[in-house]
Amino acid sequence: MIKEIKEVLRTEAQGILDLADRVDSTFENMVEAVFACKGRLVVAGIGKSGLVGRKIVATLISTGTHAIFLHPVEAMHGDLGVVGAGDVFLALSNSGETEELNILLPSIRHMGCPIIALTGNPGSTLGREADIVVNVGVAKEACPLGLAPTTSTTVLLAAGDALAVALIHKRQFKSSDFRRFHPGGALGQRLASRVADLMLTDNLPKVVIETSFSEVLAVMDRISLGAVMVTDGQDRLVGILTDGDVRHLAASGELEKGSLEAVMTINPRCVTPEAPVYDALNTMEEYQITVLPVVNAEGVLMGMLHLHDILGKGAFQFNARP
Repeated sequence: MIKEIKEVLRTEAQGILDLADRVDSTFENMVEAVFACKGRLVVAGIGKSGLVGRKIVATLISTGTHAIFLHPVEAMHGDLGVVGAGDVFLALSNSGETEELNILLPSIRHMGCPIIALTGNPGSTLGREADIVVNVGVAKEACPLGLAPTTSTTVLLAAGDALAVALIHKRQFKSSDFRRFHPGGALGQRLASRVADLMLTDNLPKVVIETSFSEVLAVMDRISLGAVMVTDGQDRLVGILTDGDVRHLAASGELEKGSLEAVMTINPRCVTPEAPVYDALNTMEEYQITVLPVVNAEGVLMGMLHLHDILGKGAFQFNARP
């Protein structure tokens, strides 16, 4: 049983890797067409492809792309009226010969909508009718009978995710935008907070500027928050030293020669307690940092905001380094 399960996962993973190897200008053309769309992306499919289509739509609308799902059968009985001239039509069909879907294509064409096909058969009726054809074909289904859509639906879903993520980059979609579309989720709740609600205030990794470099490293190691904040005699923030700074010093052979004032970042990026958390997160993303000192209007250190306290420890990942 374990062997069979692993084989299913390997087969579906290989299907995605094969798709990655086939990505070319047609995929880029699809992204550009959806990005340029003045209306909505209308996604249509039947059966398992339809279920995948609904998930693709859900991902798109939560990340800034106007999209709707249109059931082809319902479309033939009046729902085609939701499609407008400024829309783009995305048809999902592994075989490319889904009759209920293909029968809509002349009407879609008459409306002036570009047609994009995600199909495993570019030479099919759907492939021939489409303006842009992305080949999502698979070598074999994970189903031992070769009947149940398994690898093909996984690859189709991955193609939809790739489209959504490419559009995130094109639109420069930010965490604050995500929060607007997810006000009830856990991340949305945190992003709606003030920095004061999430910042750390106890046992802060901080030292005064006169502290020896060895003691600074000891504080960094003991508290393990990725950085040490440096203050003057009145607790005003004057600099920050991060794990990344220490690694660079070690790599250059300058670690044991360093003095705190010489190696710290002077006047680092910081945030006030009253600031919205989504502003702090955008700053972290823009400058690829994971910690922000929190200061008041006079520059006095009030606390520290860590990326994990925004996104939730272990729940999300961020590829920045402190």
